[in-house]
Amino acid sequence: MFVDSHCHLDRLSEQTHGGDIAATLAAARAAHVSQFLAVAVTLDEMPQLAAIARAHHDVVISAGLHPLHSPAEKDSAESEPSVADIKDAAEQFGAVAIGETGLDYHYRDSVPVDVQHERFKRHLIAAQELELPVIVHTREAKQETLALLREYSDPRVGGVLHCFTEDLAMAREAVRLGFYISLSGIITFRNAAPLRELARQLPLDRLLIETDSPYLAPVPYRGKPNEPAWVVKVAECIANERGISVDEVAMQTTANFYQLFRAAAPEAPVHVKEALAQSGLL
Repeated sequence: MFVDSHCHLDRLSEQTHGGDIAATLAAARAAHVSQFLAVAVTLDEMPQLAAIARAHHDVVISAGLHPLHSPAEKDSAESEPSVADIKDAAEQFGAVAIGETGLDYHYRDSVPVDVQHERFKRHLIAAQELELPVIVHTREAKQETLALLREYSDPRVGGVLHCFTEDLAMAREAVRLGFYISLSGIITFRNAAPLRELARQLPLDRLLIETDSPYLAPVPYRGKPNEPAWVVKVAECIANERGISVDEVAMQTTANFYQLFRAAAPEAPVHVKEALAQSGLL
């Protein structure tokens, strides 16, 4: 059993099962993917995400505004959301996490750095006040991301650095701060040797797996729109690098997911709860 800990079900490609969410999730379930976290990129999309979660028992959602999102309307309610706005959205729509949020200096021209910092800080405060884990997007902003996590995150609640592409030192410091590290299909890319080394070095009980679909499809699907079923390829790559079974990766990363996203645990399928209980992982 697997969990796709980060996907964008409201942004599916028309090439993915005709853009049909139900068919996409059915294909993933057939591949033994038992839970999906549909991650918000804007607050305006929250009603649509909540509708997807209501329609599918194994989908949970987050609430947040992506660090690179620039609202088309400057007076939009989500530009810039207050801590109260973020909390209200999370509570109204039943989010199990805050985000995705963070810092992205690779595209710093699209949203100014000072705006990214303030936006990230507000999300971290909202997560702390709601006692919900935070989903962090970080790219080329290592020191600044860690500094804000040290100041504003709650290590008792923690969060995840999703689709991680930075170095092992940053990953280890994030783990020390109470965070998990999530690996995506990028780990299967030919030029991703440092990430595969990271997968070998980090404790398995601090790893999550994700697709970030419809983006970043793993080998052998690279170049196609990604889908949740292919999170299995990420688990297979980690298992191969660590010299362990795919089942062990699947069980541990699933347990990790429910330990982090505690609000999602009551929604876990019965067979998942039973298997994790029998294994002693949850």
